[in-house]
Amino acid sequence: MSLSYNHISSKPQVFLRLTGLQVYEFEKIVEKVHPLWEKEIVGRKKSHGRNEKLKALEDKLLSLFIYYRTYVTHEFIGYLFDIHNANISRLFKKLEPLLAKKVSIKKDRSLTSDKVMKLLADVTEQPTQRPKKSSKKRQSYSGKKKRHTLKVELIMKDDGQIINVSRSRPGRVHDFRIRKEGKALPLNSEKYVDSGYQGLQKLVNRVTLPFKRRKKSPLTEEQKLHNWRLASFRMKVENKIREIKIFKIMSETYRNFQKKHNLRFNIIAGIVNLKHAF
Repeated sequence: MSLSYNHISSKPQVFLRLTGLQVYEFEKIVEKVHPLWEKEIVGRKKSHGRNEKLKALEDKLLSLFIYYRTYVTHEFIGYLFDIHNANISRLFKKLEPLLAKKVSIKKDRSLTSDKVMKLLADVTEQPTQRPKKSSKKRQSYSGKKKRHTLKVELIMKDDGQIINVSRSRPGRVHDFRIRKEGKALPLNSEKYVDSGYQGLQKLVNRVTLPFKRRKKSPLTEEQKLHNWRLASFRMKVENKIREIKIFKIMSETYRNFQKKHNLRFNIIAGIVNLKHAF
């Protein structure tokens, strides 16, 4: 017997552990994607072809979210749903662009300093397989993690809403450079960042950075208190990154084509926003 939405949705705790979503959250996503699926996939079919084993959109999305949550191989997912792994690959290729249109983080031009008073920024790194080309090995090697990684910057409001996700960059690229080359933030909003953003205060105003201890000038009690308060406040963005990394595809060694990494990070960040009703 293969997995199906009708069977597993009757067990909410199991459903949450397998997909990272509550049943009602999953149904919201199905509701968003269904019209697009009917229009762009079903409506453009030239012929019916062979009968699909996964006929319901719910079962199709279930297979994708189990993949995101567990990051097992396509062969493993195919075994669970009793279809060939090549069909799993084709199915995901159809589903992910639709999810990106309906669930991912989109550019919001209405975010002004009047609407967004406090912003938190941080860069997260994910291990990736060592590139085969020697020219790319040095670019993707992170001196901080001592391995090959991919970096993504996440910007969120202090209420927890993710408002921007940068494109994926190789591990060698510095956090500050990612910010300089990324989308400009509202000028008069307060920006709370870590020490990786040293120098940002010279480019924009209202930047709050931690004080750095030096050999000949240890931190004062006031500076230590400032750093503690900043770290406590910035814990919000760290927790948000943890929510994204609950989906193992964003925390374990990334073994897919890197050009899809940013698409998937955006989709999962959008899912996290949806879970918090944003």
